Amino acid sequence: MSERFESARLDETPAIVWLGFMAMCVGMFMAILDVQVVATSLPTIQSALDIDPDQMSWIQTAYLIAEVVAIPLTGFLTRLLTMRWLFVTAISLFVAASAGCAMSGSFGELVAWRVLQGFSGGTLIPSVFSAVFILFPNERQALATTIAGVLAVLAPTVGPIVGGWLTQTYSWHWLFLINILPGIASAILAARSLPRQATNPSELRHLDGLSLLLMATALASLELSLKEAPTSGWISAYVLSLLTVCLASGAVFIWRTLRGNWPIVDLGNFGDRNFLVGSVLSFVLGIGLFGSVYLMPVFLAFIRGHDALQIGMTMLVTGVAQLITAPIAVALEKRMDARLLSAAGFALFAIGVGMSAFQDPRSDYDAMFWPQVVRGVAIMFCLLPPTRLALGTLPPDRIPDASGLFNLMRNLGGAIGIALIDTIIYTRSEPLGQVLWTRLQAGDVEAATFVGAPLQTISGHSGSFDADTTALLDPLVQTAASVQAINEAWMVIAVLTGCALLSVPFARRPTST
Repeated sequence: MSERFESARLDETPAIVWLGFMAMCVGMFMAILDVQVVATSLPTIQSALDIDPDQMSWIQTAYLIAEVVAIPLTGFLTRLLTMRWLFVTAISLFVAASAGCAMSGSFGELVAWRVLQGFSGGTLIPSVFSAVFILFPNERQALATTIAGVLAVLAPTVGPIVGGWLTQTYSWHWLFLINILPGIASAILAARSLPRQATNPSELRHLDGLSLLLMATALASLELSLKEAPTSGWISAYVLSLLTVCLASGAVFIWRTLRGNWPIVDLGNFGDRNFLVGSVLSFVLGIGLFGSVYLMPVFLAFIRGHDALQIGMTMLVTGVAQLITAPIAVALEKRMDARLLSAAGFALFAIGVGMSAFQDPRSDYDAMFWPQVVRGVAIMFCLLPPTRLALGTLPPDRIPDASGLFNLMRNLGGAIGIALIDTIIYTRSEPLGQVLWTRLQAGDVEAATFVGAPLQTISGHSGSFDADTTALLDPLVQTAASVQAINEAWMVIAVLTGCALLSVPFARRPTST
C-alpha cells in the first residue's frame, strides 16, 4: 500500500493535487462549521420543532458521538475505499444528511440525520491531515498543513457569527442548507482531481466486528459521561456506570487490537515516540482550543447578554490574528525545530488563555481583544509543528490510521475540557457567591466594585442587609459569582495548556522525509 501512496504523490501534476486538496479542505471546513452554527441556534430549532428542553442537547450530542466513533475508522476506510473515494463518499453522505436535517419535521427525524451527518463528517478532518503527508513532498507539507489548520480553527471562530446571521436573516433550515452547494462542488472536484488508486474490498473480510462494537461503545459511553457529569455529578450512579462501561469495553478493545493480525485501528502508532508526543500535544490543544471557544460565548451570552451575531463579531479577533500569523508560522516551521516551535506555541497559548482569567461583569470586546490576539497568534504554532511531529516521519501507509488517532485525541481533549469547564461553573458559582456576600456584609469596597454594587450602600456597612438591599444585590452577586467561576475555568485551562510543555523534551528532532 505504501507504493500506491508514493506513486500517487509523484505522478499527479501539482495543480491537480492542490485542486483536489483544496476540495477536501472545503469539505472539512463545512463539517467543523456545522457544529458551531447549529450550537448558536439551538433555541430557535427547539421552538420550531417543539422539542423538550431536556432533549435539546441531543441535537449536538448525536452528532459528536457519531463523529468521535468515525474519526479513528479513517485508516480502515481509507484502505478499503482509497483516500479519493472515502472523501467523495463521506462528503456526499454529509450533503445528503444536511438536506435531511433541513427537511426534518420532528425531533427524532432530526437526531437520526445528525447521526449520519456526524459519522460522515468525522472522517473528513483526519482525511485532510493525512492527505498533507500523502499528496505532497516534504517542502510543500508546511503550506498544506497551514491551509488545513487555518480552516480547521477558523470554522469554530466564525461559526457563531454565521449561525446567528443565518438564523436572524433567513431561518434555521439554512444552517444545514449552506452545506449542500459547497459539498457537491467538493465531491465533484475531489472525484476528478485526487489520485486514483484501486479500492480494496478484501479489507472487509478482515473487519473485526467485535472490536468495532467495543470501540464504538467505549467512545460513545465516554462522550455521554462527559456530557452528564457536570450536572449529574461525577460520582453519580449514571455517570459512574457509563465510565465503567467505557473502561471495560476500552480495555477489551485495546487487548484485542494489540493481539489481532488485522487491527481495525493501528494502536502501534503510539509506540512511535514522536507520534505519542504529538498526540499528547493534540489532546492538550483540544482542551485549550475547544475550551476557549466554549467559554467566550458562555460569558458573552449569559453575562453580557449578547446575541449570536454580536458574539461572532467579538470572536472574529482570534480568526484575524490567526490568518495574519499563518504565513509567519509556515516560514518558521520550515527553518526551526518543531519541538522549539511547539513549546513556544503552547507557552504563548497558555498565556493568552490565562489573560482571560481576570474578567469582571463589565468586561467586553476591549477586555477580550488582546487575549484573543495572543491566542490567535499562538494557534498555528500549536497545530503545525505538533502535526509534523506526529505524522511527518511515519511511512505513508501508516498515516491514515495515525491521522485518525491524532485528530481523535484533539476531540477527546475538547470533550474533557468542556466537561471540566461546566463542572467548575456549576460547582464553584454558589460558594464563590457566598464569599462575595460575606465580603459585602463586611463593607468590602473592593468586592462592591467588582460586583457593581452601589459603593455608598456597602462602604462602612456591617452585618446583614435589609430585604430591599438584598433584592437589589442578589442578581449582581449571582452574576459576579458566575464571572469568578468562569475566571477559575480560564485559569485551570491555562495551567493544563502549559503542562503540554512537559512532553516536548521527549520528542526526537524530526528528520526530513
